Amino acid sequence: MQHITISLWSLGLLIAVALAFDFMNGFHDGANSISTIVATGALTPKQAVAFAALFNFIALWVFQLKVAATIGKGTVDPTLVDHYVIFGALMGALAWNIITWYYGIPSSSSHALVGGLVGATVAKAGGLTPILWGGFGKILIFIIISPLVGFLIGGMLMVLVAWLFRNQSPHQASRWFNSGQLFAAAAYSLGHGGNDAQKTIGIVWLLLITAGVSTTDVSTLPMWVVYACYAAIAWGTYLGGWRIVKTMGTKITRLNAVSGSCASLGGAISLGLATLGGIPVSTTHTITGAIVGVGTAQDVRAVRWAVTFNLVIAWVLTVPAAGVIAAVFWYLGRGFL
Repeated sequence: MQHITISLWSLGLLIAVALAFDFMNGFHDGANSISTIVATGALTPKQAVAFAALFNFIALWVFQLKVAATIGKGTVDPTLVDHYVIFGALMGALAWNIITWYYGIPSSSSHALVGGLVGATVAKAGGLTPILWGGFGKILIFIIISPLVGFLIGGMLMVLVAWLFRNQSPHQASRWFNSGQLFAAAAYSLGHGGNDAQKTIGIVWLLLITAGVSTTDVSTLPMWVVYACYAAIAWGTYLGGWRIVKTMGTKITRLNAVSGSCASLGGAISLGLATLGGIPVSTTHTITGAIVGVGTAQDVRAVRWAVTFNLVIAWVLTVPAAGVIAAVFWYLGRGFL
């Protein structure tokens, strides 16, 4: 990894942009954590965002920094990464998040960040040679795998619950899940914080490595970076992305206490497995897959497939769109950083 001379002003600006992206990640993707418990009425919107933000931050003490390492040194050739590339990557991801938030589209902040990093690096290199296809390819593959895993786990949980409570009425069964869905949402928020905050940690880590402040050894990563990134995503989640809550909580399929619990727990299990494996998956994809899975397990016609198809289109566009925007900001950033 090359060490590049970066002014204190530029370094501070880039870290601020990284934290702004992290905040927007929580603001944008916080809907994933709270949509089920808001849709079922388990908590009021204000209670739900405070609840999710708390567990986003608690994830700091639950997961190791494996995802941060994948983002920081497993996506593109680190010898080509400089502060211009990081600026382009962050601005590309941030811009795409704002666009999709405005239109209420639950796209992936994770893949926007990865797309931005790849787009800015490719713009600098003038070709695709800097892409580390092992790490980047794994991320692309999990665009497909993560919603499928969420779908399967959410659907299986719904089937299991239906069998366990087969002798009870829906009203009787739901009483067991009024509190259970809070546990499921808490577990999902832990997974969200653990996976998504680490993506920004990875970018800041990469920035510090290029500046010669840190090395690729995780023990040299300053703890203030970890605390700042977890705090930023928790604060963003607390303020909440209400445009996306409606899409996730009501437009895909109608949720109740039982199905909402199964969806949250299915998404949480998927995220937990990915985070433990160091795989930077999309929290949006996993919870969407889980919601579709519980809806399908009840009745295929209960899922609004047109809405789901539109979401898939947005997912496919996220990496290249963020990459193109990042390439533009990489070019612009060279003029003032």
